Amino acid sequence: MKNLAIVYSIFLLTACSAGHEETAKQQDTSQHRKDSVHTTSALEREVIQDKVLGMLLGSAIGDAMGAPTEMWSRESIRIAYGYVNDLDTMVREPSAEGIWDFNLPAGGTTDDTRWKKLMAEYLLTQNAWSPLNPQDFAQHIISKYEADIKALKNTESFDPEPFEVNARKLAWLQEWAMVAKPFLEDDLQGYAYALSQFYGGEMTCAGMLYSPLIGAFYPASPQMAYEEAYKLSLFDLGYARDISGLTAALVSAAMDEKATPATVMNTVRDIDPQGYFKSRLVGRTAYRMLQEARNIVYQANQLQMKDVDADQLIFPKNETPDTLWLARTQKAYELLDARNQDLPFHAGEIHLVNLTALLFCAFDFEKSLAFVVNFGRDNDTTAAVTGAILGAYYGADQLPSAMVAQVLNTNKTLLDTDLQSLASKLTNRIMSK
Repeated sequence: MKNLAIVYSIFLLTACSAGHEETAKQQDTSQHRKDSVHTTSALEREVIQDKVLGMLLGSAIGDAMGAPTEMWSRESIRIAYGYVNDLDTMVREPSAEGIWDFNLPAGGTTDDTRWKKLMAEYLLTQNAWSPLNPQDFAQHIISKYEADIKALKNTESFDPEPFEVNARKLAWLQEWAMVAKPFLEDDLQGYAYALSQFYGGEMTCAGMLYSPLIGAFYPASPQMAYEEAYKLSLFDLGYARDISGLTAALVSAAMDEKATPATVMNTVRDIDPQGYFKSRLVGRTAYRMLQEARNIVYQANQLQMKDVDADQLIFPKNETPDTLWLARTQKAYELLDARNQDLPFHAGEIHLVNLTALLFCAFDFEKSLAFVVNFGRDNDTTAAVTGAILGAYYGADQLPSAMVAQVLNTNKTLLDTDLQSLASKLTNRIMSK
């Protein structure tokens, strides 16, 4: 999997960037759209579809790997599962943001994959390589929420379970609909109030749940992907919106056939249409996190075998143990712990863990997801983001076949989510212009 090139190019990442003035930005956007269409026409359809499906599968595999231990502490994961490096059944109760049924089999997913599906359905209503309409997106969410209200009202049963199932579906989007409605109605004060109350006013990873799809919709066009994701990040506060834009840009850059780890990671440095680098006294927080991730990786890799206490490590099942690798992983975890936010689903925390995993694991798909999942916290969402970037980078054909088959089957048969069909439809839309 491009290992030598990956290991080499990881260390070629360099620094610095700047934003654009508004007029220049509009001109750049227009040129980017022209370049994007040209780039896509040069890519064969098979490559685009493989990478779109790879993004969907990579994200779903990460979601499914983290779902059994979502929001768990690292210690709890170790006690119950040891070292997680594969898919497993979900022995947990359903919830609005989690799984929707009791004890899903391996490959089952949570709201991270549901958001990919919802965003895909919205994008299929939009013209390829044209600006996205945030009002249409808000309406799309509201329409889905209203359909869920209707389904709950029309539930007929003596058994409480159908009511509980439909109530979970309603609750999934209730916070989002409360923000989308005043935005759609152009009620500035109502939108400001609702946004400030969204999930308690925390700087959540809201846009990161669906922005990878936007990155795939604009393949090899990271600036355009950023701009469109930024517009649709209606639920993000502060620099979380920049991180959502960058998440789309990272996926878009990974879609390029000529992508390297350096070209993908450098989007955090080079793509800044909103001028976050110019922020007075602060600069760009999302880029500073990339620097922190590099520092964490460097410090963890200074650990030598003579300093390792193997008795303190948890080893993967059915694998030849790499004691030094696991010890360095534990060191990276400890360094990340010092930077944890108050809540695990903080956009900044997820961004930092994602970047650290990509760098520390040198873009290795399975190692990166295992790194994220075993760290704990909001591990299904972080793994879904990491998996989306790496899935777009490698394409579906290079992802672990057993995991791919399990995720495809469980999502299609039990969760009404046909990832292959979505990838095919999205590719048709991307190639339509």
